[in-house]
Amino acid sequence: MTFSELGLAEPLLKALASKNYETPTPIQAQAIPPLLEGRDLCGIAQTGTGKTAAFALPSLDYFHRNPKPVMRHGCRMLVLSPTRELAAQIADSFRTYARFMKISVATIFGGVPINRQIRQMQEGVDVLVATPGRLLDLIDQRAFTLSGVEIFVLDEADQMMDMGFIAPLKRIVKMLPKQRQNLFFSATMPKEIADLGNQFLHDPVKVSVAPQSTTAERVRQYVSFVDQGQKQALLNKIVRDPAIDRALVFTRTKHGADKVVRFLVGAGVEAVAIHGNKSQAQRTTALQAFRHGHVKFLVATDIAARGIDVSGVSHVINFELPNVAEQYVHRIGRTARAGADGIAISLVGADERPYLRAIERLTRQKCEVVPLPENFDDLVRELPKPAPVQRGPRPNKGGGGGRGGAERAHRGENRRGQGQDAAPRQGEGRQRAEGGEGAGRPSGGRRRRKPVGAHKDAVRKFRG
Repeated sequence: MTFSELGLAEPLLKALASKNYETPTPIQAQAIPPLLEGRDLCGIAQTGTGKTAAFALPSLDYFHRNPKPVMRHGCRMLVLSPTRELAAQIADSFRTYARFMKISVATIFGGVPINRQIRQMQEGVDVLVATPGRLLDLIDQRAFTLSGVEIFVLDEADQMMDMGFIAPLKRIVKMLPKQRQNLFFSATMPKEIADLGNQFLHDPVKVSVAPQSTTAERVRQYVSFVDQGQKQALLNKIVRDPAIDRALVFTRTKHGADKVVRFLVGAGVEAVAIHGNKSQAQRTTALQAFRHGHVKFLVATDIAARGIDVSGVSHVINFELPNVAEQYVHRIGRTARAGADGIAISLVGADERPYLRAIERLTRQKCEVVPLPENFDDLVRELPKPAPVQRGPRPNKGGGGGRGGAERAHRGENRRGQGQDAAPRQGEGRQRAEGGEGAGRPSGGRRRRKPVGAHKDAVRKFRG
């Protein structure tokens, strides 16, 4: 089957041909025909299977055949995404497919000034891709309305639940018109996610292109057992492999991601971190450097596990295993995309072995064990020192607009990392003593109290 056989509008076929897209993926071949008929759909597919085109192409086909003005402060199609990076990538895909159509596309997410987004929404748009928290902020400020939505897409539903978005989702769904088309996509389908879908899907077509929670067949999975304190030495050895074109390194915490980057840079390896404590500008810069090949290693927390769609990722390295087995599926789904092969390497400490057993039960696959290098003790002893901490702007706390804090960072990330920028305050007292505010006083700007004995002597002298 080809895209032309699916009956898509000519402008869409022209856009697909310009990208050399000829054959739809399984999820696209199964989802597009019923969506063209206006049916609701529940789609289960792993990341990297072409889900975005599966809902973007039939929706754009509908707009082409049913043109109408957009409502001020509104949209015709709403796509909800769990992360900023994923929202931006979905919007880029819509613009690519609609390049020969007059379709407006916008994104709404936290980490950027809300007033700019309010102005952007004044005239309305055809397609809005948003994260739930910031969308509700605009609605609460009466800068946006959902009354004109004709197509509603909930993407990465299981990730939405993991990040605590259930309450915002239910509130958003209540504001939508009753007459609309609903599209529901998820990589996994636990009972809670199925119940959520049943709340707003009406007689949906169900499409599943792979067994639930299985990993990509083209990903070769390896595991090395190593003490937690020696992982960095093993990682430094792995990243020297010339077979690595581009690699994602995953940690469980934000602080851990920054620490890994410092050690890699200290060893002369270019790497950048992306996580919830970074500002939106920092996250965008890091992702662009990785996407364009300027940086070979991107160290990320699970907030980026589904928000990164970069071609050419040859390796995924789990510096720390996730404590939720499903998250492992999303991590390694960043490689072996678009028909390519991929490699996943996991560094497993003694305390992480239960996580590995849970992952192997879920995926029904055994990871091949790779022994430590023969000279590993020497690598541990000769581990280069980490690069100095680079003090940049304070962490972004705008996140997703304040709805439960879910968009500020993934719930699984360790909050202790949020205090890592507090160190510079320790020198403030010395700076004041050297001529700033409070100059002439002791460090810290406080007056030194007289000893108790000296105070009593002064009182006696006053009384005569």
